[in-house]
Amino acid sequence: MTERPADPVPQPRLHPGTVASIFALALLLAAAWRWSNMLLLGFGAILVAIALRAGASFLHERLGLGIKAGVVACALAVALVIAGIVAWAGPLISDQFRQLVGSLPAAWDQVNAWLSDSPVGQFLERRIETASQNGEAPAGGLPSIFGYVTGTLTTVVGGAANLVLLVTVAIFLALNAPTYRNGALRLVSLSYRDRARQIADELGRSLGRWMAGQALDMLLVALATGLGLWLLDVPLALVLGLIAGLTNFIPYVGPFLSGIPAVLFALTQGFDLAIYVALLFVVIQQVEGNMLMPLIQRFAADLPPALTVLAIVAFGSLFGFAGIVLATPLLLVSIILVKRIYVEDVLGDRQGD
Repeated sequence: MTERPADPVPQPRLHPGTVASIFALALLLAAAWRWSNMLLLGFGAILVAIALRAGASFLHERLGLGIKAGVVACALAVALVIAGIVAWAGPLISDQFRQLVGSLPAAWDQVNAWLSDSPVGQFLERRIETASQNGEAPAGGLPSIFGYVTGTLTTVVGGAANLVLLVTVAIFLALNAPTYRNGALRLVSLSYRDRARQIADELGRSLGRWMAGQALDMLLVALATGLGLWLLDVPLALVLGLIAGLTNFIPYVGPFLSGIPAVLFALTQGFDLAIYVALLFVVIQQVEGNMLMPLIQRFAADLPPALTVLAIVAFGSLFGFAGIVLATPLLLVSIILVKRIYVEDVLGDRQGD
């Protein structure tokens, strides 16, 4: 009796819809990577629009002003404040910058003298000389620093243009926020549209609370820094305090961005004052990070510090300086999306936060 041949094992086949979905997802990811700068600019515009809408809502509740009129009023108020600061501090900054450039050679000599007398400095100097001889590092001193200035002019101009574009887009978004929100939700399938609306509302509320807490933190840091620099008799204490408050938007990196110009301006008055200014920034940031920010995060967004640092490194390596600036709100959005879409909807874990 002959044995019946075994039935062939059916080979799995991809459904045409699955193939199309995979192709569309890959195309979407490629487009997002190609247009990452535009998407980051749009995300920044959304943050500014949320702030403008919050200000407009405050004016609507207190003064009865319409939302669109409130958005315009908030934008004009910010523009007038910036223009007033530039008109008042512009000549002072120009004069202090000339003094700074004139004092840099003497400050450089002081640094070299300190390095020559310090064992650590002597070690670093030998390492730099060895690297220069081997072609591993460019030789040169102070003149090489000025060489970087001309190479950054194009970046500065491009950044200014992007800033103008970001503000313009933000104003349009703030003026007609419901229209853009409903238009984006219509791209979602009807079966998931209600869920998408819930997540979009949560994202808006969380970003709004985070920006409110960040604004309070920036204000307090600006006041503390400006007052401390004024007590130390540092030139342009108010302007440097404002810079410290604005750059505090970037956690961990912002203090360095604001501390460098403050220390440089302090060098116009002496090397010792520059040391005191550096210590002032260290103290303020320690108080802000260990006391002030935890209190603010109780009613704002509480982001894990380890994830925040990793987000700054990750988004910075992917998108450059723009990724560093927007790393924290991008992390907040990512946490909410993973929690709501993957943990709750895919895994079915709805046990609460």
